[in-house]
Amino acid sequence: MSTKPDWEQFGKDEWAAREEARLREAEAAGRLSFRLRRAWKDMDSRLKMLLALAVASTLPLFVHNPYHMRVAGIVGLYIMLSLGLNVVAGFAGLLDLGYVAFYSLGAYAYALLASPQFHQHWPFWLILPLVIFVTALFGFLLGSPSMRLRGDYLAVVTLGFGQIAGLLLLNLDRVRLPFLHLEKPLNITGGPNGIINVDDIRILGYTVETATGYYYLILLFVALVFLVVFHLDCSRIGRAWRAIREDELAAQTMGVDTRRLKLLAFSVGASIAGTAGVLFAAWQGAVFPSNFDVTILIILYSMVVLGGVGSIWGAVSGALILSILPELLRSPEVARLMFYGALIPAVIGLSRRAKMRGLALLGGVGVLGMALKVTLTALRPEWFLQPELKLSVARSTFAPLMRALNWWMLFPRDSRGIGNAAFVLALFLLLGVLRLKGTGQYVLLVPGLYTLAFVWETRLVEEPSVTRMLIFGVLLVLMMNYRPQGLFGQRWVQRL
Repeated sequence: MSTKPDWEQFGKDEWAAREEARLREAEAAGRLSFRLRRAWKDMDSRLKMLLALAVASTLPLFVHNPYHMRVAGIVGLYIMLSLGLNVVAGFAGLLDLGYVAFYSLGAYAYALLASPQFHQHWPFWLILPLVIFVTALFGFLLGSPSMRLRGDYLAVVTLGFGQIAGLLLLNLDRVRLPFLHLEKPLNITGGPNGIINVDDIRILGYTVETATGYYYLILLFVALVFLVVFHLDCSRIGRAWRAIREDELAAQTMGVDTRRLKLLAFSVGASIAGTAGVLFAAWQGAVFPSNFDVTILIILYSMVVLGGVGSIWGAVSGALILSILPELLRSPEVARLMFYGALIPAVIGLSRRAKMRGLALLGGVGVLGMALKVTLTALRPEWFLQPELKLSVARSTFAPLMRALNWWMLFPRDSRGIGNAAFVLALFLLLGVLRLKGTGQYVLLVPGLYTLAFVWETRLVEEPSVTRMLIFGVLLVLMMNYRPQGLFGQRWVQRL
């Protein structure tokens, strides 16, 4: 029980009171984890970024696979894009669903000015400031007619802008201009075929050609974007953006020029996306409309929400998690290890006060799986595959565990139909678990967990693209339930 007077406790959220009590207890006990967290929290964010960049710059010394270096470069691009989106949606609270259009605008602008498409080969140092200016201008133009709109209405307008941009990329390959008197239509964007043979970036006489070279270049731009966003957040502009996000009317009443600052947020976010587009076009050597579809927008918003809306480190961490995780899920063996490595501790963690209950749950799932395996394969052996025919197990440290999983799990020959039915059954079972309490909840959880594992083994491991999107959805649902403010976001609590 707190010793503070009642008037001091009034208006304090119960969660905040518990959190403060826990922190005071940890501080009094002198725990190492608390001291490390406090030291990390007190460290200047620029120093944190410098340390992170120093560690990231050593990656090419240990990684020599071009594919892995390409993944590292993609992570850097996603960090830039999530930082730019965090300015618009996180700092200013503007739901911009046309953000990817600026990314495509930067990429296509570089491709048009540095490729054989129009026989133009402008230098990088001239294209980059031009792209920053043009994308910022388009961000200003998008924001101007949207100033009176908020929430869903603003989202619809910006989504329309993004869809129009995508349609233009697909259809500006047969443009007829009567005043030019051309014999055939003008091909601007290349349509579905895109623009190929884009020039590499050349800086101070050095041409960036390798994946390692582009990785270091992207790392440099990540640092520059981080510094810009960090200083904007710490300035009066950042404080004004947060005021607009929390209560635009109150901010306007206090004299904040909301129109100018919202336009500035649109322009800054658009220019960062355009810069990332330039780097992407040069690195890939070609641009296609499919590179900028709505999936990219969903992933970017997932990164910002997972890390914490309005948090710089949240945008960085969200980009790291959701850009590396899909690549890990491409390998069935790694995907299985990640799934069971997350599921087993989660089940045990559900019963922190009675850990034996969590172990009993896992034991019940194991017994249920073996009983179904023995019974169904004995009755209908022609319906199921043998484990050695289903999944090959690589020679690794975890090979015995993978073989044990193969022999424990049922693998039907018609995995698509049965897997889809099992997916629906798993949803109903898990929803039933949420509705029940006490012993019934744990009893229903046993078939629910087994069905979930069955769906993972028979459907999701085989289709990485579906798995990745479901993983994004599950992560966001869990985050919204257990930590609504995200990994690094701050929970707002009203106090006196």
